[in-house]
Amino acid sequence: VNLFSDPAVWAALATLMVMEVVLGIDNLIFISILSNKLPEVQRVKARRIGIGLALVMRLALLTMIAWIVGLVQPVFDLGITGPLGAHGEPAFETQFSWRDLILIAGGLFLMWKATKEIHHSVDTRQSDDLLDKKHVASINFTSAIVQILLLDIVFSIDSILTAVGMTEHVEIMYVAVIVAVTVMLLAANPLANFINDNPTVVMLALGFLLMIGTVLIAEGFGAHIPKGYIYTAMAFSAGVEFLNIWSRRSREKKLAAGGT
Repeated sequence: VNLFSDPAVWAALATLMVMEVVLGIDNLIFISILSNKLPEVQRVKARRIGIGLALVMRLALLTMIAWIVGLVQPVFDLGITGPLGAHGEPAFETQFSWRDLILIAGGLFLMWKATKEIHHSVDTRQSDDLLDKKHVASINFTSAIVQILLLDIVFSIDSILTAVGMTEHVEIMYVAVIVAVTVMLLAANPLANFINDNPTVVMLALGFLLMIGTVLIAEGFGAHIPKGYIYTAMAFSAGVEFLNIWSRRSREKKLAAGGT
């Protein structure tokens, strides 16, 4: 009770909730794209299971904070003297922790998955089949859940380490994580349906996954990229795409009105 009577605690909670929601966007985009590859009757179930796993993963990791914090300790050193940055610091780390290895592996997986989906989208040899089989699954349910689980692990570790860096109160972390995952659950179906109904948004979302994968790999090598830059770029691109959709729909309405 005394904890939540402190205004500083409420400020930390509000900040952490916003941060966790923003970090959850990456996870949600991946779940949305992957679930849309399933038959329509399985999509909602896959999203709920995927987000449920994200919640379980985050809450479980919160109970092992000491172990999570230990993931940032170096486990091996390449012993290589890399190039120096502008201020004389190493351009990238040669010491790697388990967190670094997990981020690099997750980034590589995201880049592979996004590249594969982009290839399927632009391969003209498959375009006719894709149009004729719009609702036919390209992956099975178990495969989708396994892939979602793998990325849940990566995003959950990143999320909890961010929470640990912002506050020392576990209670605040629990509340922020539950609120963030609840927002993800509410936004999952509208976001997935919007992506599915707008093919150009699919390509934009895949581009986001490529960028997120690159950032994860860079962070794994010690190149710390401010998250604000990444999400500002994503927001700008999404804003331009929304203007394109609005313009396209306006032209379609004018053509429809002129045709009648």
